[in-house]
Amino acid sequence: MFETTVRDGVCQIRREGARWLSTAWDGGYRAADAVYNVTVPEGFERTDLDAYRAERLSGAGFDVGPALLTGVHMEHARCAQSRPVSVLATAGLSNPAALPMSAGDEAVDADGTASNPADSPDWRPGTVNVIVGADRELDDGALATLLASAVEAKAATLLDAAGVPGTTSDAAIVGCVPSAEPASFAGSATEVGAATRACVRDAIRASLAARYDGDGLPTVEDAAYGVITGRETEVFEP
Repeated sequence: MFETTVRDGVCQIRREGARWLSTAWDGGYRAADAVYNVTVPEGFERTDLDAYRAERLSGAGFDVGPALLTGVHMEHARCAQSRPVSVLATAGLSNPAALPMSAGDEAVDADGTASNPADSPDWRPGTVNVIVGADRELDDGALATLLASAVEAKAATLLDAAGVPGTTSDAAIVGCVPSAEPASFAGSATEVGAATRACVRDAIRASLAARYDGDGLPTVEDAAYGVITGRETEVFEP
């Protein structure tokens, strides 16, 4: 199974020979023995993210590899496991992103979008980061489906817990093992997909409980950097 190590604000998720799909700034498909979740400091303003990642990982004694960034401290990271899947999550909601089901609801900006909260020197990303490791061989399509299953579970969990499907800076990495037992699919009706959904749910709920510890979760209205997407669209038949 995938192994986790936490050092100096960095969590390593390791499985030798693993293959990953990431939504990070340099994302895509990647072969790597390990990926990382990295806590950034208060007031983080760096834009040279490749260099920053290299500094943090080498400083913690890790090899450089794919990584996600978060404002959540690693003491609030939580894992869940249901064979053949392991999940690590860090969950913060300082910048929730709501999607009303009634078009035209009030939005942060007139055009239904929000300015980049990172432009503020006081910004600290809340971020819900999820890293999934499946001890199965998955092809490109199945690995992409695994990502969809993980994000779907993240959205469902946050809707139940906080009334929003995510934050403005969520990210995910999903991984598989080319030398393991093959699985052709990774949707919700499969062993891999079902395990992923359950693990994502439980890891996020546990991280939220650790992060907020009974203080109540931030709402879009109360959060300094929350956004509401109120953009109207033109719907048409193909």
